Amino acid sequence: MKRTLFNFRLALEGVMANQLRAILTALGIIFGVGAVIAMLAIGTGAKQSILDQMKLIGTNNIVIKSVQSSNNGTEEEASNQSGGNSQNKEKKAWSPGLTVRDVAVLEDLIPTVEAVSPEIILPLNIVRGSKHQKGRCIGVTNTFFELSNLVVEKGNAFHPMHLEVGKPVCIIGKNIEKKFFSEGKVIGEKIKCGNVWLTIIGVLDKRITTKESLSNLGIRDYNSDIYVPISTALLRFQNRALVNKKDIASRRNRSTGASSNYHQLDRVVLRVDDHKQLQATADIAARMLKRRHRGQLDFEVEVPELLLQQQQKTQDTFNFVLAVIAGISLLVGGIGIMNIMLASVLERIKEIGIRRSLGATENDIVLQFLFEAIFISLIGGLIGVILGIVAAQAIASYADIPTIVSTWSVLLSFFVAASVGLVFGLLPAQKAAKQDPIKALRTD
Repeated sequence: MKRTLFNFRLALEGVMANQLRAILTALGIIFGVGAVIAMLAIGTGAKQSILDQMKLIGTNNIVIKSVQSSNNGTEEEASNQSGGNSQNKEKKAWSPGLTVRDVAVLEDLIPTVEAVSPEIILPLNIVRGSKHQKGRCIGVTNTFFELSNLVVEKGNAFHPMHLEVGKPVCIIGKNIEKKFFSEGKVIGEKIKCGNVWLTIIGVLDKRITTKESLSNLGIRDYNSDIYVPISTALLRFQNRALVNKKDIASRRNRSTGASSNYHQLDRVVLRVDDHKQLQATADIAARMLKRRHRGQLDFEVEVPELLLQQQQKTQDTFNFVLAVIAGISLLVGGIGIMNIMLASVLERIKEIGIRRSLGATENDIVLQFLFEAIFISLIGGLIGVILGIVAAQAIASYADIPTIVSTWSVLLSFFVAASVGLVFGLLPAQKAAKQDPIKALRTD
């Protein structure tokens, strides 16, 4: 142990005596380790982002969105107004839109569907006392909270009776509580949505989301919505499947091309029991809905999980390119260390001869030069880690890419740096140890 420590001290003195050369030698390691740190930070950040987005949309989910058509149910009147040329125009079939009945059919006839969550989205004014804002009232069932990974922090979810009879109750998001109930008590209080007063029975736990996630996934900010039983939305707010006097009066405006939302539901989320059946189930659901809607594609079927998987594949390709760049930098750095150490052996032949004449063994010489190579690599690794962390923060700030520098990535970088020094320092160390002491002492 004493001999090893003595060799280590000699190696340290040798490196410190040529600090500039050591730094220049370590440049390849510095940039290589920095690239490794940045690469792992980007990869970890991207993976965490994918996991966060997966939590937002839920796993094994299929999203069906209604698409508003400007011609649904108005083709006959439009053709009559066009001068009687309806015989030359193909008449477009009428579609009932996305309805509650569609939900029941999908749940009953597709065996791979585990749960279904219909949604009605109603833009309304939210009022309480002197406070008011524009917001959304969402008609849902309790399945919605399960599929969206939302937790009721205060109060309770909807009771089955609420869902059956359309009681005027609601569950609010955290932002609604913060704005309208800053004084404290919220459960049992009332809030007005449109023209309907609702009793608050629950408050959702805050869902932390980024604007990028909301935009990429096409989801709402769950913290800013008010949720009512879907039966309440249909009975007390609006049921677009029913025709009333207002709809008849506005028929002429719709015939001119103005868009009208005739869908009873705005969104339906299906959960599949096996992720391998996602695409197949989505295709079956699309064919069933197209047949029920008389051949009209007035809906969109999306599989967010598959989109995220494609995004992950793209990110993996990007990470692979970064890994190749980092590997090349480390290889160049290792070759640089080997070249400098070989030159150092030629410069210090006389020193090697003196040590051998004083009793140093070949192993002592090998350890000395190995320690020098490893020490240079570790210096490069330390500077590279600092450079990598700074680079990761710069990328996160200026390129708007999430990055996470983990402890294991730093430890891995130090291990890689030490390994490079060991591997590429071995040949120069062996060459130094095999020098003939007598010839080495004769060298000027």
